[in-house]
Amino acid sequence: MLESLLLSVFGDVVAPILLFIFFLDAVLCVTVVFLERRNPPVAIAWVLVSVVFPVFGIIIYMFFGRHLYGARIFSKKTEADILYRKIAQEQLSGWQTYHGAALDADGFENTAALLLNADDAILSDNNSVSVFTDGEEKFSAMREAILSAKHHIHIEYFIIRDDELGREIVSLLAQKAAEGVEVRAIFDAAGTFRIRKKKFFGAISKAGGDVRIFFPLKIPFLNTRLHFRNHRKILVIDGRVGFIGGFNIGDEYLGKGELGYWRDTHLKICGAAVASLQRRFVMDWNYAAKDARLFVSAESSEYFPEVLTAEHGTAKVQIASSGPDSPDKAIYSGYLSLIGQAKQSIYIHSPYFIPDEPIYTALMLAARSGVDVRVVIPCKPDHPFVFWANHSYLGDLLAAGVRGYTYNDGFIHSKASVFDGLAASVGTANWDIRSFKLNFETNAFVYDPVLCEKMRDDFLAELETNCTEILPVMYAKRSVVIRIKEGVSRLMSPLL
Repeated sequence: MLESLLLSVFGDVVAPILLFIFFLDAVLCVTVVFLERRNPPVAIAWVLVSVVFPVFGIIIYMFFGRHLYGARIFSKKTEADILYRKIAQEQLSGWQTYHGAALDADGFENTAALLLNADDAILSDNNSVSVFTDGEEKFSAMREAILSAKHHIHIEYFIIRDDELGREIVSLLAQKAAEGVEVRAIFDAAGTFRIRKKKFFGAISKAGGDVRIFFPLKIPFLNTRLHFRNHRKILVIDGRVGFIGGFNIGDEYLGKGELGYWRDTHLKICGAAVASLQRRFVMDWNYAAKDARLFVSAESSEYFPEVLTAEHGTAKVQIASSGPDSPDKAIYSGYLSLIGQAKQSIYIHSPYFIPDEPIYTALMLAARSGVDVRVVIPCKPDHPFVFWANHSYLGDLLAAGVRGYTYNDGFIHSKASVFDGLAASVGTANWDIRSFKLNFETNAFVYDPVLCEKMRDDFLAELETNCTEILPVMYAKRSVVIRIKEGVSRLMSPLL
């Protein structure tokens, strides 16, 4: 019947082509339903794309489909990570402060135990932690740390730009490599796709350093690997100083881009938690640099110096990682656990707030249980679909008592959250489906009443000076055009 209809309307030439497209579209729909059977919202979104865009839907799915190659392409990395983690864990057992019920995480012991079991995230209690929210301050501390390096510099970033700041960091790394410092750098392929890599990183290589591109893209934007990106931002200096957070490397992160002032959150850590950042880097390095793997033991004083037992501070820190190669989704589980244990307040920064159903429900239940839940998102879009999906999800949560805000002083890219002023999570993972399941992410979970209380107070103060509250009455009056944008973006949100 369909064939006859197409023949009568389009003729003998076009009809067979259209019939073949409809056939491929039907195969795609069936394939998606089976491949995404554990995630119905994703399946529905892909089916919608294939129906609305019969030709382009097939192409988009082939290059961006989530589970098409994910399990297979990361199987070797998973095996290597498990092996290295097992070796390291046996040698790190003396550092662990976890002894069953004796685990002390300032009221968030269940979260600490979960992260330990899901990702071998060792809880250390001798750390000093500095918080940076401004790019000038963060990169000043980063320059100082790089220049102080004596033995090695391990740097792993999602994005580095070919601009003034990017070239300065490359020059510093080359300078230290020329001095005999071991320089190892990992940058993501998607985050560096505009860079002529051999030319841009050439100075580091010539000076004796080693730069690797994580998961290279042979054809940018037309590659099944594009979906899985290394979103981590880690710097380790001599195994003694570590940085982790949301800032990438480029002028825009100093507020010199189109989005204006860049508000982010980054941590500088001194103490045993640096060893966990080191371990994370080594595992990623061994995957990216298969011909120059670094199998160092936790007993190596050069890579794991005596910061393990030295007293640097009193902050308790766990470093947790997750990605498409880790079935336990430690960071996502950590977020859920923190929400469930919070009794007074939950304060969240996220430029991309697209929660899945469990996170959405947990926040809603927390607010309805009397917990003060507040979420800050950007006031301007860097990705339009994400921007309107942000408003859609946050707008719905307003009815449950969650308070939503837009950050007005530039662009907020911070991935920081504070719970009861006792626990905090700062790192690279957004509160969205991509960070939960697709990207390689790393977060620091910090349990420290002094530091977390200050983060809580700074969060509240910033609401008064730089943010506008999205009141339920205001949200209900949004225009039809905005409602349509939100509706379309929300339907597409599982794919964003």
